[in-house]
Amino acid sequence: MGILDKLFKSESDNTNEKKSQVPWNDLNSTAQLEELKAESKDKPVAILKHSTRCGISKMVLRQFENSYDLSEDADIKLYFLDLLSYREVSNEIAERFSVRHESPQLIVLKDENVVHHSSHQGIDADKLKEFLN
Repeated sequence: MGILDKLFKSESDNTNEKKSQVPWNDLNSTAQLEELKAESKDKPVAILKHSTRCGISKMVLRQFENSYDLSEDADIKLYFLDLLSYREVSNEIAERFSVRHESPQLIVLKDENVVHHSSHQGIDADKLKEFLN
């Protein structure tokens, strides 16, 4: 298997790989945005925006999930947004939190404010450790 095959495997090719250890919560409605903003008062909230048709986004997601090593009881809540299926949610995130849309993109909220955002190769699961209480 070549390097490009490894980077751009289809979703069905991933069935033999280990399941993600990241405790993702689906983000699929604009109504959830007010809830997760409120949740960020108690603990950091991270949103990962992912494009299912983009090879770079798939590679970044795979790297994020492979490097994620926080314990199950880590004081953070993670949301996953399939932005192709829920583009209106992505647009609302950009407007509500004043963060320009990018894909892939990681946004971290704490105390109802954006404390970090990164995109593409700047997305790093280890960065989340900086926001834990």
